[in-house]
Amino acid sequence: MLEKFEKLTTEVKIICGMIIVLFVVSIILIVGGNNSSTKKGSKETVSLTFDEGMTDKNEDESETETENKQEGQKAVSIDAQNEAKELMKNMSLHDKICQMFIVTPEGLTGVATATVAGDMTKAAIEKNPVGGLIYFEKNIEDRGQITDMISGTKKYAKDYNEIPLFTCVDEEGGSVSRVASALDDVTKLDNMFSYKDQGADVAKTNAKNIAESISSLGFNVDFAPVADTFADSTNEVIGDRCYSDDYNTCANLIENAVKGFAEGDVLCTLKHFPGHGTASGDSHDGTTTSEKTLDELKEEDLKPFAAGIKAGAPFVMVGHITMSDIDNEVASLSKTIITDLLKGEMGYDGIIITDALEMGAISDNYSSGEASVKAIQAGVDMLLEPANLNDAVSGVEKAVEDGTITEDRINESVLKILTLKSDMLE
Repeated sequence: MLEKFEKLTTEVKIICGMIIVLFVVSIILIVGGNNSSTKKGSKETVSLTFDEGMTDKNEDESETETENKQEGQKAVSIDAQNEAKELMKNMSLHDKICQMFIVTPEGLTGVATATVAGDMTKAAIEKNPVGGLIYFEKNIEDRGQITDMISGTKKYAKDYNEIPLFTCVDEEGGSVSRVASALDDVTKLDNMFSYKDQGADVAKTNAKNIAESISSLGFNVDFAPVADTFADSTNEVIGDRCYSDDYNTCANLIENAVKGFAEGDVLCTLKHFPGHGTASGDSHDGTTTSEKTLDELKEEDLKPFAAGIKAGAPFVMVGHITMSDIDNEVASLSKTIITDLLKGEMGYDGIIITDALEMGAISDNYSSGEASVKAIQAGVDMLLEPANLNDAVSGVEKAVEDGTITEDRINESVLKILTLKSDMLE
């Protein structure tokens, strides 16, 4: 009897052990299945953002890095967004609308050429507390002068409403280098096209060097890199400002340039969405047209933008390109291009800014107020260089008053602007 009991006990132990093993294996399979499902979902999202052929990285490594980055951004932005909401509580409609504009020092103050930040700058900021200023070569005399001018302007903005100021410049390298053209003691680079065969590391290093040079002067936003592709050799407007004449190569280089700007502590801007590389005409002077279909854009021009977005570009600049086969509307004023494509299909939730509204493609056809209202209706967050700041601001104010634009729509963009400032600026 005892022997039978001992034998039974041994069999029970074996059965229990097998149950435990099966339980553990089941748990491992469930967890593994969930992880596989997550990765599959990530790949499907990537395909929607035109990511094929954009990077040389191992897919699993790239997805892990992207997931970690997104988690980090969410963790940081919660506090920043709360801070932004607190700032908005004390802002008038006028002040919120002004945050949506970036203008030149001359556009703000009315002087012919601004090289100092004094009482006129202080009074102008208190009247129209804009979101940022853009500086050009004529504003730069020497290192000490431009550093003092920028720091003084930042102080006036902070003293007025506790909101940091975007201080911007076009510093692409080569022919568009406002700082390097004015100063001898900063990084000087050729047009980015000349580096196209030198690889991703050079693109990243070039961007980091540019960023560190301008950051040392007080700039915190660069309207670069050019994410257009030099696919049409007859295009003289953008031309060798592009990183490559191949869409996939351009995408890889742009992705790394975005990372370089971030390492250099400057907010960068992808331009000129949805792609100026094969468009005909110069939007500085008048109409610029592209006949590409939406499918062609996805296969070609949008690849560098999607790569830069994935890498974390905080700004995208929309060009004044009329997409004749899509909606025959200037892209910077097009809801189809901005809200449906860039925000919707591509999932971009950063700051969308127009190219300069004083350019002929816009100013020849619209007043400053009309252009600003149309751009906001299309989904733009910030408006660059209207021909007349006062007219632009009052035009948007009237549009809110008569219900053409809701104040909630203004709040949506201003919250994004203030959140980025709270996140990234002092």
